[in-house]
Amino acid sequence: MTITVIGSKGGQLATSLMNLKDHRLKFLGRPVFDFTDEASFQSVFADGKPELLVNTAAWTAVDAAEEHVKEANQVNRDGPAALAKLCAEHDVPLIHVSTDYVFAGDKGAPYVEEDPVSPQTVYGRSKAEGEAAILAAQPKSIILRTAWVYSGHGKNFVRTMINAGAKNPVLRVVSDQIGNPTSSDDLAWVIMQIADKVLKDGWQDSHSGIYHAVGTGDASWYDLAVYALKEAEVFGHKMPEVQAIDTASWPTPAKRPQDSRLNTDKLHRVFQLRFPRWEESTKKAVKEICSV
Repeated sequence: MTITVIGSKGGQLATSLMNLKDHRLKFLGRPVFDFTDEASFQSVFADGKPELLVNTAAWTAVDAAEEHVKEANQVNRDGPAALAKLCAEHDVPLIHVSTDYVFAGDKGAPYVEEDPVSPQTVYGRSKAEGEAAILAAQPKSIILRTAWVYSGHGKNFVRTMINAGAKNPVLRVVSDQIGNPTSSDDLAWVIMQIADKVLKDGWQDSHSGIYHAVGTGDASWYDLAVYALKEAEVFGHKMPEVQAIDTASWPTPAKRPQDSRLNTDKLHRVFQLRFPRWEESTKKAVKEICSV
C-alpha cells in the first residue's frame, strides 16, 4: 500500500511526514515532480497507482506572490487542479493543504468551513481558487486549511524569533494579529490519521470537503514569540525585551488577516481528531531547535 506525498523534502510538512518513518509514504518533489512542468505529472503514477495522495506543495511566499501572480496561481491553483483531475481519472482520493488566508480576517470570531471566503492577497486568492478547482475536479478530496505553521526544522516564525533574540536585545513583534499557531508535526499526524481512516473504512462521501486543521488555542504573533523565547531561556538563550507593536508599524506588501482564527469542530465531528494546545507543541519545537 502506497501513499504518495507531493512536496519538497525541505518543506516543513513534508519533513514532518518523513519523520514519521511510515513505510507506506512515497515522496515526490522537485525536480521529479513540479507543478510548473506538465510533463512531470506522469511521475505520480509511473510506478503504479497509490492508494491515496497528499499534496503539501504550495507557493507560500505571501509577499512575493503579489508580484509573481502567474507563478503563485500555477503552484496553488492550476497545478493542484490538474493533479486532482489526474486523481479522479485514477480514482485516488486526495488530501490537499490550504490556508487561513482565504479569509479576510474581519469576522471577529473563529471561522467555520461554511463561511464565505474573502481573500485579500494574491496568495489567498490562489489558494481559495485552488480549493474550488480541486473539489470540482475530484469530489474525493479532503482539503485541510491550516495556519501559522512552525516546527523544530525548516524556516518558520519560532526559529526566526529564537535566532533574532540571540542577536538582538530588543525585538518588535506584531500583537494585533490573532490566529492559531500550528505545529507541522501535529498536522502530519492528523493527515496520517485521516489517511488511515479513509484506507481502512474505504472512501465515504461524508469525507469530502473542507476542514479546518490548526493547533488548539489562539495567540498573537507577540504571544507566540514571547512564549517561544521564554522556552528558549531553559536552554541558555538570553531573553530579549519583546515590544508589542501594531500592524501599521510593520507594513508588508501583502495584507495579513487581522483575526484568522479557525474553528475545528468539523474535524472532530467527522474524524474524531483534535490538535494539541499550541503551547505544548511550541515547547517541543523550541526544544528541537535549541538542542541542535
